[in-house]
Amino acid sequence: MGTGMNVGEKYDLLATPDSIRRTARALEKNGITTFVFETGGEAKAKVIQLLPSKAEVMNMTSMTLEAISLATEINESGRYDSVRNRLNAMDPKTQFRDMRHIGAAPDWVVGSVHAVTEDGHLLIASRTGSQLPAYAYAGQHVIWVIGAQKVVRNIEEGISRIYEYSFPREDERSLKSYGVHSGVNKILIVNEELIPGRITAILVNEKLGF
Repeated sequence: MGTGMNVGEKYDLLATPDSIRRTARALEKNGITTFVFETGGEAKAKVIQLLPSKAEVMNMTSMTLEAISLATEINESGRYDSVRNRLNAMDPKTQFRDMRHIGAAPDWVVGSVHAVTEDGHLLIASRTGSQLPAYAYAGQHVIWVIGAQKVVRNIEEGISRIYEYSFPREDERSLKSYGVHSGVNKILIVNEELIPGRITAILVNEKLGF
């Protein structure tokens, strides 16, 4: 097309202010409480404000949370009952069933998504699906922090973003961290939330995660 843009490169560009506003309005219409901030620091402060002291909180694996030191805040500040810390202290060989139950239905779950559409849909891809039960239904409260480079026009573009942009980067990270490839084995698409206030999306006008 003569644009000079590499495959997937367009999915690394921040959305325009108008696009972010359209996305926020559409999310609200679909039952997602939505906030927009300029910086990751502001987003982190909002999450801390939303999480009750001593609440049971599960932070999902997320480069977005790592980028704003939110995973560290949840697991190391002592302000919360960290589900991640509990899971890390358990033995998968003998306690895997209990680990699945604990991780699937926390009171609060914090993470991110791989794409959010201008018409108010959110897409999350996963190799194992471990984070999807809490996101879809079992978590009592869900908070997603979302960099503005993840805004796309529609679900079709969201799927393309997962395969062309998010997956190659997550695959590289997984190999370095765990010695195994990642995979787009399961995709959750959230079109609407029926429980008022259950899901909060925090859009950030910065590149966060992938």
